[in-house]
Amino acid sequence: MRSRSNSGVRLDGYARLVQRTILCHQNPVTGLLSAGADHKDAWVRDNIYSILAVWGLGMAYRKNADRDEDKAKAYELEQNVVKLMRGLLQCMMRQVDKVEKFKRTQSTKDCLHAKYNSATCATVVGDDQWGHLQVDATSLYLLFLAQMTASGLRIIFTLDEVTFIQNLVFYIEAAYKVADYGIWERGDKTNQGIPELNASSVGMAKAALEAIDELDLFGAHGGHKSVIHVLPDEVEHCQSILYSMLPRASTSKEIDAGLLSIISYPAFAVEDLNLVNVTKSEIISKLQGRYGCCRFLRDGYKTPREDPSRLHYDPAELKLFENIECEWPVFWTYFLIDGVFNEDKIQVQEYREALEGILIREKNGIVLMPELYAVPPEKVDEEYENPHSVDRVPVGKLPHLWGQSLYVLSCLLAEGFLAAGEIDPLNRRFSTGFKPDVVVQVTVLAETNEIKNLLQDHGISVQSIADIYPLRVQPARILSNLYTMLGRNKNMKLSGRPHRHIGVLGTSKLYVIRNQIFAFTPQFTDQHHFYLALDNQMIVEMLKIELAYLTSCWRMTGRPTLTFPITHTMLVDDGTDIHPAVLATIRKLEDGYFGGARVKIGKLSEFLTTSFHTYLSFLDPDCDVKLFDNPNEGCSSPDSEYGGYPSDFCEKESQDELDQYINDVLQSTALKSYLPPTSKTANQPPVFSANHSTTDILSIMAKTKGLEVPAVSMSLPTKVLNTHRKSLNLVDNPHFFDTKDHENVLHLPKDAHGDLDCRKLVEQLKECPTLHDQADILYILHIMKGADWDTELDGQHGVTVHCLLNELYREAGLNQEWGLIRYISGILKKRVEVLAEACTDLLSHHKQLTVGLPPEPREKIITAPLPPEELTDLIYEASGQDISIAVLTQEIIMYLAMYVRSQPSLFVEMLRLRIGLIIQVMATELARSLKCSGEEASESLMNLSPFDMKNLLHHILSGKEFGVERSLRPVDSSSSSPAISIHEMGHSGATKTERSGITKLKSEMKQFFREGHSMSSSMFASMRGSTPSSPTSTSPAGSSGNTSWGDRKGQWLRRRRLDGAINRVPVGFYEKVWKILQKCHGLSIDGYVLPSSTTRESFGFVSFFLSVSTPTCQMTPCEIKFAVHVESVLNHVPQPEYRQLLVEAILVLTFLSDIEVNSIGGIIHVDRIVHMANDLFLQELKSFGATGSILEKDVATGICHFFYDSAPSGAYGTMTYLTKAIIIYLHDFLPSTGCAMQ
Repeated sequence: MRSRSNSGVRLDGYARLVQRTILCHQNPVTGLLSAGADHKDAWVRDNIYSILAVWGLGMAYRKNADRDEDKAKAYELEQNVVKLMRGLLQCMMRQVDKVEKFKRTQSTKDCLHAKYNSATCATVVGDDQWGHLQVDATSLYLLFLAQMTASGLRIIFTLDEVTFIQNLVFYIEAAYKVADYGIWERGDKTNQGIPELNASSVGMAKAALEAIDELDLFGAHGGHKSVIHVLPDEVEHCQSILYSMLPRASTSKEIDAGLLSIISYPAFAVEDLNLVNVTKSEIISKLQGRYGCCRFLRDGYKTPREDPSRLHYDPAELKLFENIECEWPVFWTYFLIDGVFNEDKIQVQEYREALEGILIREKNGIVLMPELYAVPPEKVDEEYENPHSVDRVPVGKLPHLWGQSLYVLSCLLAEGFLAAGEIDPLNRRFSTGFKPDVVVQVTVLAETNEIKNLLQDHGISVQSIADIYPLRVQPARILSNLYTMLGRNKNMKLSGRPHRHIGVLGTSKLYVIRNQIFAFTPQFTDQHHFYLALDNQMIVEMLKIELAYLTSCWRMTGRPTLTFPITHTMLVDDGTDIHPAVLATIRKLEDGYFGGARVKIGKLSEFLTTSFHTYLSFLDPDCDVKLFDNPNEGCSSPDSEYGGYPSDFCEKESQDELDQYINDVLQSTALKSYLPPTSKTANQPPVFSANHSTTDILSIMAKTKGLEVPAVSMSLPTKVLNTHRKSLNLVDNPHFFDTKDHENVLHLPKDAHGDLDCRKLVEQLKECPTLHDQADILYILHIMKGADWDTELDGQHGVTVHCLLNELYREAGLNQEWGLIRYISGILKKRVEVLAEACTDLLSHHKQLTVGLPPEPREKIITAPLPPEELTDLIYEASGQDISIAVLTQEIIMYLAMYVRSQPSLFVEMLRLRIGLIIQVMATELARSLKCSGEEASESLMNLSPFDMKNLLHHILSGKEFGVERSLRPVDSSSSSPAISIHEMGHSGATKTERSGITKLKSEMKQFFREGHSMSSSMFASMRGSTPSSPTSTSPAGSSGNTSWGDRKGQWLRRRRLDGAINRVPVGFYEKVWKILQKCHGLSIDGYVLPSSTTRESFGFVSFFLSVSTPTCQMTPCEIKFAVHVESVLNHVPQPEYRQLLVEAILVLTFLSDIEVNSIGGIIHVDRIVHMANDLFLQELKSFGATGSILEKDVATGICHFFYDSAPSGAYGTMTYLTKAIIIYLHDFLPSTGCAMQ
């Protein structure tokens, strides 16, 4: 018999350790590991981590086998792993109904449980008796199911189990918008059962989705039916949100040691090495101690001051746990494994030695990992005063199975028994490695041969859709429909993937379906849903954005292939040529670079070998999935207009089930033509009637019904936008139009009883000179009779008002009449197809949204992801009767989401985006720049093309000054929307001189307080310095009431209005507010108090970010939650410019936080300080002889218009007067002698 090698002896030692500390807790029936001898519950997460040592040891035995017994031992250990993983699978499959519900609700009541009975696989507590929703636990299961399957273990046995796993993928793929209880099961760190978005959950879900994509769960014995499919856009959503959060762990936790599992083993979810290192250093600097790491700051778990009899904490309890948080040795095992993966021998040695010092050794030589180390009760005060000075004692479970397992695994790795690749067979550890530049393949396809010939005339050679047969091209919505078939299972009542939008990553792959190759056009080219795709300039802009997105986000083998269709809507108005913007784009694509992306343009057939192919084998005829539940469903009427690409279908006789299904989906969205053409001549540009407005129409309708119509539903304080769509007034000389009485123009027919005759009104559709008049008639019918009323136009049945509105919408789209398009979209209550996703993107980047206009309750706050229908209803409710505003609100939310993904720097120091105020500012800017009335500006805004609207929004967000100009369209243009160009006018932020002025102001304030001087006129004189002449040196601008300030007139008022509308604050503002609150009792802002740590006051506003009444003493300065708290108080101020003055006053106040003064008084009334500063400003103006309009005040706030329009710094800058006011205000609270002040 061979002698045992040294390595064999060492392995036997680890086997003995694993048997006595881990496997002894494994249930022989279910395979689950109980938490301990006295605790029979089995936690999903703990079970997976606890079995990793067994998995690793099995592989080590197989690799280092000295004899046959070692191979048998390896098999035995591997089967222990399989038994546990199958035990967890049984637990989850028993809750299959929850998986099905959760896909749609994402509710905490419909989620899988976090723990089960280890003996029976049954649940142990009720749905609402525990923080069950832990996306990271389910994701961790899928991640290791993938890794273990790739290592050779067979865990999944049947196709039903494969289908269940596919549905678990759907369960976690929305992790980026699911607020859960996280890795510590507590959710918000106040421990009051409030779920929140956790970076650890998002990161683990991202890793699991990447790991299990295209994996055959039957391993080497499988086939196409056992492959799991993941859509890449869901992975990218998770990555985007994860990057926006790190190093922050959640809204309540500025850092969490649990992130180690995300940035390193096992998830390796972060590809940015700098972000990995920043997060790691944050954990070490803020959480590491002498015995391990704290989980997060102010974690009360098992500290001497925690009351173990209560599940949740009191609101004011967290401050008690500062500096005495328990330290967990398990985190050092993560650092040790991380060192092995990074080949950092110093890190490995350092943490091995640290672990040796805190492990507990029993007499029989068994080494145990304690759960945590706590401060002894009698030394709590000492540790609080001097952190990390007290010797701690082990507390909690011994051994802690999770930590024990990772300790054994780290030892096997460190001693060379296992290589890194063996516990990471899917190579996730290379996520931060170098990635080559992505070249995007673009194939341009003409919809018809006519368009192909037009392109040929310009020297551009492309194929038509008919030319590429047998390759097939379809719109993205077909792919969305096909993916709903994935994961269906009648036996388990699983419905498959929810119908969701497919992003550009999904449409940039080629798909093999039933042996046919399909390419899908991107969603942004699909004109079926929303009107953005009707604007050719917008399509070009979206193409640029999506190409850049593909370049940065493509992770798959092969190159992305984007199919760009040139359709009939991309022609100029008369259809004789290609739109110049589209033509220019194709030429740029041919150059090889477009929008910063490397592109290669060519035929689709040339890209087949270099593209990524996905086989949708679940649609194969031999699979259980049936495209039609009813065999007769595939028969559709032959006279239906085809809704996709007309060239891409086979003859009826040769169509198989797949072709019938595609045609069925397309025809369900196709439109028939019923509307009579307008009676205008071909050359006459369509113009809206100058005198019609929705209010006129409603009043006429009310008269016919004998009703009174309410006049106001939603009007802006500035009177810029009206309650309803005003008549377009695009020409400066209204006498071009004949003004007539409304009744005569509309010719509203009456019946014998004097009521409105709707049948005759339908006939008037044929006499309308413009599309707008047809829209007015249809709007009246829509309100009077409803959308489903049969108009029986031309004697045809089934021609409903809704049907005619849809057709009119299409006609308005062809004519690019954007005001009318938005108007009809509002009548039809159209919804941006990605509205919910756009809203979720903004929320997940820690931005709250409001819709409607302030104040509440009219302004609705969106603080958590909502289902699409609920979100749309909320927007329409907040917009009152103004349907166009509701549509524009959706449009702006979508643009904001685009920018938060592509240019997140635009949103720095913004927490709440107030859509109503943004629309108000946009209209105000148009009114000012075009020198027109509010009604005209409102109409001009509604008539902006989507491209121009997006540009206008970008200028407002970017903080750059801009001008708006109106130019005349060519006479032969058929579009009625005004041509408006937007141009930059230089940056209006603080200039270098102004910035240095603020710095000087700050230093002078510090000097003043250090020396303990009282306020004097010499202080004022020193603050002025050398500045330009008095603002009154220029003369008033006549009778308009505005005073000319030279070239910069109105600049700072606009800047404050813009910043106030988008809630922008200075960098580091919230941290400075936290510091100043430590020196006073609180800040009062417009009647609302923001309490300090010395008070128990708080605010009970409900929020995704802050759902409880929490004093600021419970929050650390870098918490998002604290920032939201401050923001909620500031947002009670309805005027954006006044809000910004309050922010400036608080900023000047925060300069005092650096001064060595213990207290600066009780409650500081910030609004009083602003008014005092305003009074000082007015006094100085009067001293210079200013009178009349120069001294005019804003009626709502009492602040001088000139004060709003003053630069922050300089002798007459707002900060100078605010500083003077603060010195006067605080003089009563501060000691008068320099010694006491010091």
